[in-house]
Amino acid sequence: MLVAAVLAAGPATAEPGTVRFETLCTPSDPGLEELSGLTVIDGVTYAIGDGGTDHRLAVLDGQCAVSRWLDVPVDPFDVEDLGSYGGDLWLSDTGDNQRRRPTVALTRMTPSDGQGELYRLVYPDGPHDAETLLIEPGGRPVIITKDATGMSGIYVPEGDRSVSELASPGPTPLEKVGELAFTPTTTPGGPPIIVGSILATGGAVSIDGSVAAVRTYNDVYLFPIEDGDVVEALTGEPVVVAVPDQRQGEALAFDADGNLLLASEAAGGPMPPILVLEDATSLVRSDSAAVGEPNTSEATTELEGPSDSRWTLGALAVAAVLILGSIAYAVRSALRRR
Repeated sequence: MLVAAVLAAGPATAEPGTVRFETLCTPSDPGLEELSGLTVIDGVTYAIGDGGTDHRLAVLDGQCAVSRWLDVPVDPFDVEDLGSYGGDLWLSDTGDNQRRRPTVALTRMTPSDGQGELYRLVYPDGPHDAETLLIEPGGRPVIITKDATGMSGIYVPEGDRSVSELASPGPTPLEKVGELAFTPTTTPGGPPIIVGSILATGGAVSIDGSVAAVRTYNDVYLFPIEDGDVVEALTGEPVVVAVPDQRQGEALAFDADGNLLLASEAAGGPMPPILVLEDATSLVRSDSAAVGEPNTSEATTELEGPSDSRWTLGALAVAAVLILGSIAYAVRSALRRR
């Protein structure tokens, strides 16, 4: 009843409207049951799982079959997202369900042989769980936390360092540059108990650098990027697209044609397909206006300074509802982690 009340108080769900998700292909390798990160380099799709399956990375063919596995060059703690920059793979080892890690990390991998190294990062305000990595066209990594209040912190390396300027093994200090506030939608899907529409679970930047995408379990938020600044883009009004029902959707990536790929963990069920939203970048106009009324919802995002503690009414309500739900989810996730 409490969950229903929160959802009723929140905005209406984003409706697919004129957009249409198609099935690209369906993975069958058991190693991808925990699929949590996707990226595309030179037309090749790469995928990685979490929950103890993140010690290796899959190279997928056009039918979602694993053509080869690449061993991660360092022992990961909990890889939750996957990005690319400069022809290299970047693993976001930022998962921390119990919020106890003194540092998190990015791991660089070379697609040809899997060689690479670790770059530790440290938050300025204590541990956070994060499943979203965005790498700007200039190489600056942007980490968005996953918070049960709906208020996700936005962090970048101090000095606006790009991934190529990070120290290995580090750590490099992070700084908080804002917050992204989600309000609940009624889009179905996601794990039971929790309100998945306020939890950031993955991110990607289009290959042409024009659009940033942040997903929750239920919806995708598309932000137009100006001058390569993803953090600034997150202050704008997004195009919000409802995602077809997924058990535990945590992965997304753009291909070279501006199509958006979305993937989900199996979460105890059959392997879900990888979905594609064709020409997703065209949904966002350069003037930052949403294209097509049916593609937007009232779910909003806000960027706030690190000293601004403003909470939305929806976030406060959700925080109350999620006390038990978050504990249950954390326990379940911890049991799946190594």
